[in-house]
Amino acid sequence: MLRLGFILHLFIGSTLAGSAVIAALVIGQDTLIPILIAAALGFVAAFPVTYVVTKMLYEDG
Repeated sequence: MLRLGFILHLFIGSTLAGSAVIAALVIGQDTLIPILIAAALGFVAAFPVTYVVTKMLYEDG
């Protein structure tokens, strides 16, 4: 389960971090610090999402 979680986190984390960066740019935050904060928040938010997705995949199979 841990290996699948790591692999899923690569994809989910980059997707959420990228979406957060795009959202920060859309609202006009175009300096370095807000972009880094948005990327970090997206990466951290991916941990519970990855856990839920991994758990659902293991329960289904």
